[in-house]
Amino acid sequence: MNQEIYLKEKFENKHAKIAIIGLGYVGLPLAVEFAKNGFYILGIEIDKEKVKKINEGISYILDVESEELNLLVKEKKIQAASNYNLVKECDAIIICVPTPLRKTKDPDLSFVMSAVEGISKYLNPPQLIVLESTTYPGTTEEMVKPILEKNNFKVGKDIFLAFSPERVDPGNQKYTTRNIPKIIGGVTPICTKLACSLYNQAIETVIPVSSATVAEMVKLLENTFRSVNIALVNEMALMCDKLGIDVWEVIEAAATKPFGFMPFYPGPGIGGHCIPIDPLYLTWKARMIGFEARLIELATQINSQMPHFVVDKITDALNDYGKSIKNSHIHILGVAYKADVNDVRESPALDIITLLHRKGAILSYSDPYVPKIVLGTITLEAKPIKEVTKADCTVLITNHKAFDYAYIAENAKLIIDTRNAFKKFHNEKIIKL
Repeated sequence: MNQEIYLKEKFENKHAKIAIIGLGYVGLPLAVEFAKNGFYILGIEIDKEKVKKINEGISYILDVESEELNLLVKEKKIQAASNYNLVKECDAIIICVPTPLRKTKDPDLSFVMSAVEGISKYLNPPQLIVLESTTYPGTTEEMVKPILEKNNFKVGKDIFLAFSPERVDPGNQKYTTRNIPKIIGGVTPICTKLACSLYNQAIETVIPVSSATVAEMVKLLENTFRSVNIALVNEMALMCDKLGIDVWEVIEAAATKPFGFMPFYPGPGIGGHCIPIDPLYLTWKARMIGFEARLIELATQINSQMPHFVVDKITDALNDYGKSIKNSHIHILGVAYKADVNDVRESPALDIITLLHRKGAILSYSDPYVPKIVLGTITLEAKPIKEVTKADCTVLITNHKAFDYAYIAENAKLIIDTRNAFKKFHNEKIIKL
C-alpha cells in the first residue's frame, strides 16, 4: 500500500492521530472539532499553564466550553503536552502558532520556524503537515518545505505539506470552526488531496486551490479587503466630522441600496491578530518583489491614525466643558479588540489609553471579559460600570452586549461613542465619532 492511500484510509476511517501545534484562538477550537469527530488529538503548547488547564479540562478560550473540553479530555480524545517528541506517533500535524510583526513592521516567523524545526526532528513518514498560521505568499514552499526535507524526506512522497488559512471569528455564534469553508492548497496535488481528505472529516465545506501559495494569498486578500474598506469608511468619518454630518446616518442610508454597496463601519481603530497585521505581511512581500502596494499602505496609515482622532475628540469635548485632559478622570468602556471577546491583541483601546496617559489623564476602564491590562508602566484593573458616575468623560471603545447602555447614558457626565452604541439615546452629552 502506498503512502497516500495509507494516510487517506486512516483519515477517512478516523483512526489517525492528529498533533496540533499551538492551542490558542485557532488551535484549541480546531482540536475540539476534530476530537468531536472521533480523532485523537495531541495538543502541543509552549505555555505550560495552558497545557495544565487543558489536561484538567478547563478552557481559556470563550468559543470553547469547558464542559465540552472536559468531556473530551476524560474520553482521552485530547491530551496536551509541551514537547515535540510525541509527534512521531501522529499521522497529521497542524501548525497554528502566532505570526506577529517585529517592531520594524516586518513579518516575524520565529514561532512558525520554531514549530517546524521542533517537528522536523521527529518526523515519521508517512505524515501530513499543514500550516494554518497566516503568513506571506511563498512561506510554505520557500521556508517550511526545506526544513522538512533536511532528513532526505521528499514532500509529496514521504511527507505531505499544505497550507490552510485559519478563518476564525472569535465570539461569532453563527460561523464556527465547523461551518466556515476551509481553503486547502498543497505543495503538490497529492498533498492537496490528502489535506482535503483530513479536513473533510471535521469541516462542512473544504475548497481546494491550485497551490499553497494561492492559499496563502487568499487569507491576505480577505483581511486586506476588510482593512481597505474600513479605512475608506474611517476616512469618510473624518470628512463627515469636518462637514458636521452624521457618518452613521450616511452609512445606514447608503446600505439601503440592494446592489453594489456593502456597509462597513468606522471605529476607534482596528484590532485583533488579523486585520491590522495581514496587510503588512502583504506589503512586505510586495516590496520584496519590487511592487509598491500604495492603496494597502495608505489604508494602514488611515486606520492607525484613528486612536489619535478619538483622543482629539475627547480633548475637544472636555474643552467644551471647561476641562483640560490633564488630571481629568476618563473611563474607558471596553478594552478588547471587538465586542464580546477577551482578546486585546492590537486593540485600539490600548493605544488610546497610552495616548491619554501621556497627556496626564486619570484612567479607569470596565470590561466584563478583561480583568486586568498592563501597558508598560500602566497597570489597570477593571472597575464596575458605576465608575462612569465618577468620570469626567466616558469613552465607549468596545460595544460589549453586557454593558447597560441605558444606565451609562443616564449617569455618565460626558460620553464619546466610537461605535454608535448609544444611537437610540438622544442626549447632547453623547458625542459620536
